[in-house]
Amino acid sequence: MDSPEIFAAIGALRHRLDGGHRTLLGITGAPGSGKSTFAARLQQEFGPEVAVVVPMDGFHLGNAIIDGTPLRQRKGAMDTFDVGGYLSLLRRLVRRDEEVVYAPEFRRTLDEPVAASIAVPASASLVITEGNYLLADTPEWKDVRAQLDEVWFMDTPPAVRLARLVGRHVEFGMERGAAEAWASGPDEANARLIEATRPAADRIIPWA
Repeated sequence: MDSPEIFAAIGALRHRLDGGHRTLLGITGAPGSGKSTFAARLQQEFGPEVAVVVPMDGFHLGNAIIDGTPLRQRKGAMDTFDVGGYLSLLRRLVRRDEEVVYAPEFRRTLDEPVAASIAVPASASLVITEGNYLLADTPEWKDVRAQLDEVWFMDTPPAVRLARLVGRHVEFGMERGAAEAWASGPDEANARLIEATRPAADRIIPWA
């Protein structure tokens, strides 16, 4: 998925890291846009000793919280995340005053977040956090944005996104009809909200 834009972005990021200070980089975009893939690509580029990926998805509200509520039919929407917990983690990562910080991750096989699954050592100079709402225009998410040095937006064709989402839902247990309905329903509603935040991004990363 390399392109001139991606090579330029990586070069600028490498220059930023030369100072030795920790950089928190956000990767955002609509569901299925390739955020996780691109974050992994960046981690591979810089190496695991330098770069750690901390997904926002680790702050999904647990199923015990949303089951039996209207949130269950909108899982993945902005109000189905623990934004306060995510913000607290980012602030700890910005301070860089702990030997190691443990972050949660979302396990699709369980459909649940799992605590303390990602170790972020103080020596890591690049923390890549990827998620849907990093540029959302609400007070709590603005506080999240304030912790990040830059936020890059993944620009992916809608047909590619939708096909990827359907395939992902099927892979993790949905019937195809239900997967298509979810991708074109809740996922697409979230996508429209996220696409509206695109102008606030520091860089646009085309899916090549």
